[in-house]
This record gives sequence, C-alpha cells and structure tokens, in this order.
Amino acid sequence: MSNLTCQQCKQPIQIDDSLSDLTPSNYELIASSIPKATSGGGGSTRYGTTRQELLAKTPGHPSVKNAWERSQGNNYASDGAATSRRRPGTYAGSANRHRASVAGGESFVLLQDSIVRNIPASPPNGKGKGKEPQQQQEPQQQQQTGQIVSLSPLSHHLRSVTKLYGLLSAKTELDHPLCHECTHLLVGILNKQLEEMTKERDGYIAFEKQIKKEREREGDKALLEGEAQKRLQQLEKEEESALTALLEADRERAILEAEIEQLERDEQQLAEEEAEFWRVYNSLTVAQSEENAKLNSLRAAYAADSAALERLENTNVYNDAFCIGQEGPVFGTINGLRFGRTGTVDGHPVTVEFPEINAAWGQVVLLTHVIARKLDFTFERWRLIPLGSFSKIEATPNGAHYELYDPGELALMQMLHRRRFNTGMVGFLDCLKQLMDHAKSQDPSIQFPDYCIINNDRIGEHSIKLQVSFGSGDETWTRALKSVLRALKGLLLYATR
Repeated sequence: MSNLTCQQCKQPIQIDDSLSDLTPSNYELIASSIPKATSGGGGSTRYGTTRQELLAKTPGHPSVKNAWERSQGNNYASDGAATSRRRPGTYAGSANRHRASVAGGESFVLLQDSIVRNIPASPPNGKGKGKEPQQQQEPQQQQQTGQIVSLSPLSHHLRSVTKLYGLLSAKTELDHPLCHECTHLLVGILNKQLEEMTKERDGYIAFEKQIKKEREREGDKALLEGEAQKRLQQLEKEEESALTALLEADRERAILEAEIEQLERDEQQLAEEEAEFWRVYNSLTVAQSEENAKLNSLRAAYAADSAALERLENTNVYNDAFCIGQEGPVFGTINGLRFGRTGTVDGHPVTVEFPEINAAWGQVVLLTHVIARKLDFTFERWRLIPLGSFSKIEATPNGAHYELYDPGELALMQMLHRRRFNTGMVGFLDCLKQLMDHAKSQDPSIQFPDYCIINNDRIGEHSIKLQVSFGSGDETWTRALKSVLRALKGLLLYATR
C-alpha cells in the first residue's frame, strides 16, 4: 500500500493495519455512519470567513500549511476544467450511480476525477522518467477512469481500502485519503468554522428575541395608549386634590407659624422663670448645706452626750461608793475597812482594832440608809442615824438611841455601853430583815442564801451580839458581820439593777 498518497499535500501515507482487512459487515457499518456531503464548494467562503483565514488561524507547521494550499489550489483548478468539459448531467449521473452502487453493496467503486488524476500513469518502478505534460494526461483521463480497476495491480485489501476512500470522497467535500497533518489542519479549520457559526447562531437568537420583544411592544402600544389616557385623567384628578390639599396645608402652616411664635414667647418666659428658679434653688441649697452642717454638728454632740449618758446610766455609783469585798476566809470588807474582830489571814491570826470596826459600821449604816431611801422604804420601830464612826440607831416607839460603835475599853461604863451596842446591832438586824422581806415581796425571784437568813439576833448560824468579856466569841461575831455584808450586797444589786 505504499502507492497511496495524501489527496491534499501529495505525500505518501501508510494505511493503518485495522483497514487492511475489512469484512462486508464492517464496511456496511462504516458506510452507514458516514454523513451526507453538504452543498457548496470546498473553496467557497462561509459566513464571511475564507479558507485562507481559517487556515491562518489553525495551528500547524508552515510547510504543511503551504502543501495544503497548493493541493487545494490544484484541485479547484482541475475540477473546474474537468467540469467545463463534461456535460452538465455527466458528473451528477456518475455520482448518483456511484452512490447507488455503494448503497447496494457492489464490489466496485466509481472514483472521482481527482483520484483518477492523482494515479501515476507509469508503474512505480519507473524512476528517472519525467512527468508528461498536463496536456498529454488530460486526453487519457477518460480511458484511465474506466480501466483503473483492471489496470491497477492492487490486492483485495487495497481495493477495499480504495473503495472506502472513494465512498468517503463521494459523501464529503474533501478527497481521501488524508495524512495526519492534513487531517489535523482540517479539524482545526472545522473547529474554527464551528465556533464562528455558534457565535453567529447566538447573535441570530438574540436578534430574534429582540424582534419578538419589539413586536410585543408594538402590539401593546394601543393598549398602552388607552391606559396612558386613563392614567393622565387620574393624574389630573390627583393634581386637583393635591392643589386643594396644598392650599389647606398653607392655611395650616400659617396657623402653625402663629402657634410657634406664641410658643417661642412662652419658651422665653419659661427660660427666665427657670433662671430665677435656679437662682433661688442655689441660694436655698447653700442655706440647706449650712443647716445640714449645723444639724450634723448637733447630731454628733447628741450622739456623744447619749453615749456619755448611757455610760453613766450603766455605771453603778453604789458599787463605787460602797465596795464590798473579802479578806481572808473570815473578814468581810467595805471600802477597804475590815468588818470584824478576829480571824486569820494567810494562816496568821489577825485582830482588828475597834476604830476600824467602828468606821466600817458607819459605812454599813450609811449603805443601809441609802438602799432604804432608794427603795422608798421606811423602817418600822427603828430609824438609822449614819454618823460615820459614831453612827446610831433610834428606837422610834420610845426615842431611845443605841450606839453602833464600841470604844474598846474595859471600864465598868464600857460594859454598860456594850449592852447598848448589842441592842443597837440587834435593832440593825431587824432593819436589815425588813429590807430583805420588802425586796422579796417586790420580786419573788430573789433568793437569799441560808447564811443570810435573820432570826432575832442571829444571822445564819451566828449571833450578832458581842460578848461582854473580850476574846471569847470574837470570831463568831466576825462571821456574823461578814454575813451582814453579804446580805447588803444582795440588796444593793437588787436596788441598782
């Protein structure tokens, strides 16, 4: 198959092995899939684009493009000359007969003039012989056309391929076979044409849509005019109502301007009143600040005085004036004065002198008198006379006075005085018992211990009387006096709570 050449660039081509052996069924399948040729010459321009412009836009080697142009120019020239020498119906009839034979599955093909012209007149091995002139080949073309099948020593496979190429050439605008480069150029040209036709189609579609819109607008023009007339009348009515509203608005505006002027005058007056108000407010605020300062000062002084008063109220002056305590297991003390005769302190025997005892008796009598006065209590049968170290007690029925002190002498007169002293101490116990009973009657919750219970001349278990002879019973008398101080301390707590 080395004698097949490209029908465009005239270069020898090698046929693919898949086309070497075609069965009738494969041939019929390929033939039925080939589209029909479109009308129009191959060299004519379509949609304003020439073949040269499409070839220039197609990528490819310059030598391949030049061979393509030369082959196309030769084919167009030879086809024009052959067509002018044939009758008008000759080529059409040949083509029809060719298509009919192909469609019927015949075993021979009627080749086109371009294929016949490209077959060399001499055998392939005739190298060195020059080409015959075109004028000598033209008279022989008709004879070669009828004898190409019989003269060519082609094999069965070559005839099948040639038949397939003839079918392709009959149904397309280009002659076949084509080489790879020419096919690539052809595909590029066709793609360019497809792009331009697609753009042109889109332009026609847009133009068609625009025409339809214009027709629709022209069809609706009459309807729009009627609506415009109605709209115009409506606008005129709206204009009249708007003018009326404008006049009414002007009147309202004049009224509002008058009201605004009045409001401005009122605002000015209110501003003056506000300024006067703030002046008065500021003066009152200053005066209020001064009064608040005075009030705060008075409140601080009141708080200090209240604290002092509360402190004084909580202070028990009686506890400070009459401090009752204890020294050792026997002696009771009042304001530091030991109230008793004999006892032991830290394991040592102690004897208290009568001047100290007499001073303690003065404090005891004074305390009893103060408690009775605070409780607003009056003793029955007795009246206390506090005179310090020389205090006395008076028997109210007969007015007799009894001393509550002892001079501590051993004279006969002193013995008589001691009897009076004992009588006075018994009378004092009676006064103390009256106070205790009064406190219990006022507050039953008060309970005195057993050593403070008074019965005649005894308080607790001890007698208040002092023995006539010194030294005997002094400790018992001391314990009795201590019980007296304990009873007075309980009464003092009751009276001052």
